[in-house]
Amino acid sequence: MNMTNHNNTYLTKKQINTLDRLKQILPFLADLLHGHGLIYTSAAEPNRLRIIASAKPHTVYVQEADDMAETVVDTLSEPLVTEVFHSGQFVHGKREQDYGHFVDMYVFPIMDNNTVIAVLSVEVDKEHLNIDDFSYLIKTTQDVIRYAVKDVDLSPFAPLSASDGLLITDQFSRIIFANDAAQRIYRVLGVGSLKGCHLFDRQLTRHVTREAFERERPWQKELTAGGLYLIRRQIDLQAGGTLLRRIVVLSDMTEIRAKEQEIRIKSAVIQEIHHRVKNNLQTVASLLRLQARRSGSEEVKSALSESVNRVLSIAAVHDFLSRQRDESMDLKQVMTEIFAQVKSSMVASDFELQQEFCGESVSLPPKYASSLALVLNELIINAIEHAFAGRQAGLVGLRVELADELKLDFYDDGCGLPADFHTQKRRSLGLSIIRTLIEGDLGGSFWLENDASGRGTHAYIVLPKPELSGQVVASLEE
Repeated sequence: MNMTNHNNTYLTKKQINTLDRLKQILPFLADLLHGHGLIYTSAAEPNRLRIIASAKPHTVYVQEADDMAETVVDTLSEPLVTEVFHSGQFVHGKREQDYGHFVDMYVFPIMDNNTVIAVLSVEVDKEHLNIDDFSYLIKTTQDVIRYAVKDVDLSPFAPLSASDGLLITDQFSRIIFANDAAQRIYRVLGVGSLKGCHLFDRQLTRHVTREAFERERPWQKELTAGGLYLIRRQIDLQAGGTLLRRIVVLSDMTEIRAKEQEIRIKSAVIQEIHHRVKNNLQTVASLLRLQARRSGSEEVKSALSESVNRVLSIAAVHDFLSRQRDESMDLKQVMTEIFAQVKSSMVASDFELQQEFCGESVSLPPKYASSLALVLNELIINAIEHAFAGRQAGLVGLRVELADELKLDFYDDGCGLPADFHTQKRRSLGLSIIRTLIEGDLGGSFWLENDASGRGTHAYIVLPKPELSGQVVASLEE
């Protein structure tokens, strides 16, 4: 959020930029001091202050968690903040948060040369913190403020988490502060006390077996040490080219990486299962073809041929899923795969069958993909057998719409339904399969209608929205 001049007409462009930079790092400072961070400026009205930024810490629970940004308060209600505006000096005091319960207030001036342009306040409930050497966090905060207002990269000042290890060194890289999380991490690596150690001492680095720097973030690297997987972030606070202190943040990613590896292994196993199911289904289809060739009955051959297509429709879905990195399949891809399969096995060589797809591209979970593959297989076969009698060419298509429900319109440009046609009274195996899958398996509805023009048929399907891992997935075709 940028500062706007109509609220702060007295600020120069440079000063507004300074405050914008501090607003970016306010969450980091709130995490560093374990308190609720607020930035105040003078309001347009006399004796009033405007809160231009508010940040809750990620490292500790704070009772007052409301976002107070853009709130205007009276100077009398903020005596410590008002004092810093007048003195330009850091102030530590207390505020009564609840009746009889006080929190510490650490109030820092934001300076432009000798002018106070804003005040940063952090309210900390120190009674419940139990942090030794808190004064180092105060001094580090002052150094961060002075450093961040310069034209430096603010990317390293990402928020902290409660589990992050924090080390602070002096200008000689001697550790002067280490939080409990950092102590726990190094205790696993066989290191006792951290205070007083040199940051790059062999004792602290001897367990590191792998380092990987990030080109886009030279201040961060990945470490493997003693069975731990760590992200190490280093911030060098400098003034005039001289190091003032270092901040090192250690994020233990061991459990996260283990979960990621577990997910990768499970994904590979699932893909292999899909691949094997596909191969088994293709074997079944081959056996059915062999049986059809040996049969002397055209009716049996036709029935077996349709069964082959049904089996191969399911196999096509498993083949696609075995090649995917995620457990989903695009509806357009389902239509394309089933159309190609039916065309190659059921359409005469002298017949030209065309396909089209329009509307939204929807990602389907495996249950939807398998069921719709069979439905589309039956609809395409039905169109080939009944819609194009006496013709040498035909068209089938699928129109998709995703709103509160998934709506499909499978259509052809054939001869249409006979006048006495009734879906429920037909004893067609294909229509029975479609009704069972749509109404029973997917909980949707299905009906057939002739096109208004009198040419062609529409099969309308309405289904609940498909969900992937709890999320409805859909994207417009580009």
